[in-house]
Order: sequence, then C-alpha cells, then structure tokens
Amino acid sequence: MAEQREPAINAPWPVLTLIGLIAAVHAAQVWGPQGRWIIDLAFTPAGLMEGRWTPLITAIFLHGGWLHLFINAAFLLAFGVPVARYLGSSLSSALMFFIFFLVCGVLGSLAYAAFDPSSRQLMVGASGAVAGLMGAASRLVERRGRLGPFGSRTVIFMGLAWLVVNLLVAVFNFAPGAGDAQIAWQAHLAGYAAGLVLIGPFGWMAGADMADAH
Repeated sequence: MAEQREPAINAPWPVLTLIGLIAAVHAAQVWGPQGRWIIDLAFTPAGLMEGRWTPLITAIFLHGGWLHLFINAAFLLAFGVPVARYLGSSLSSALMFFIFFLVCGVLGSLAYAAFDPSSRQLMVGASGAVAGLMGAASRLVERRGRLGPFGSRTVIFMGLAWLVVNLLVAVFNFAPGAGDAQIAWQAHLAGYAAGLVLIGPFGWMAGADMADAH
C-alpha cells in the first residue's frame, strides 16, 4: 500500500485564501495601472477625520513592498493557523475568521489615528490585523488549541516580548521591509491587544470549545 503523503502546507483554507488575496492585491498594486487609487485606498488619520472610513479596510490589503508582504504573510501563516483551527472549518467559521482579522486591523488603525488625528502619513499593511492573530494565538498555544487564560505563561511572555519589540521600533523607527517609512507601532500593539481579548467572544460565536477559558 502506498504511503499517504501529508500536504506541503497543512494550513486551513481560510488562512491560505487570505494570504492569496493579499498577494493578489499587492501584485495588482505593483504591476497594475498606477494612479491615484493607491493613495485613495491607503489609510490616513486625517482622512478618517474627514469621513473616509473605507481605507480602514482597504489599507490592510496594501503593502509597501514584496518584503513587507512576505513578512506579514509569514506571520499570518504562523499565527493564523491555530486561530482558524480553533474557530472551526465550516463556512460560517471561516467568515468569523475573516471578520476577526479585519476587526483587529481596524482597531489597530484607529489606535494609530488616535495618536495623531491630523496626520496625512499614509499607512498600509496587514500588520495590525496579523498582530491580532498573534495575540489570539498566544491564548491557544499552551493548551494545544483550547482557549487559555490571560495569566498563562505563554500569554505573558509573548505579550511582553511584543511590547518590547514595538517600543524599540517606536524609538528607532526601523522594521524589516519598511524602508524609510514610518512604522505604525501603535497599530501593532492595539491589534495584538484586540486579538488577545476578542478571541474569546469570537470563539463563543463560532461555537468553539470555551471550557478552559477564564
């Protein structure tokens, strides 16, 4: 009998679909017709104050370059897998995963805007949303896919590490793939905090096992 081989990338389809969508949008951004549309889809705090809400979503799918995209895709794959598996494999669970991703990204952008509401600095990228997956995954690692408490060692260690990394980013304004662009470290921290907290309610709505959550 032939031995059955495991797929090269054993990730839930919602994660792979999201990575493919982000990559396709960036390809269109790089190789498609250049124009005002990129600026219109990027997020700025000043634009939000003027009533432009759609960039809260669209900016998540834009990136500053292929390296920026690759780093976010790698983190999405690493931390999105446990979150997607926790929420479930049905279509409704996949929808819950996508909404969770977007909500974390939106909350990250709102935190960025709160620090300088008049700024017209363009912000693009899925970093805030991906940070939300990191925060959520920190509550799933220690109990092997079941929701753990906020006070677990993994949650505390990952949270402190992410805080230190982003404080260093804030001081030195450097991150791989960002080039000379300003780093939205506020979005990283807020997105992470959102994922840490919201994975519980989203798990409940998706019908995930909540027995171990405190």
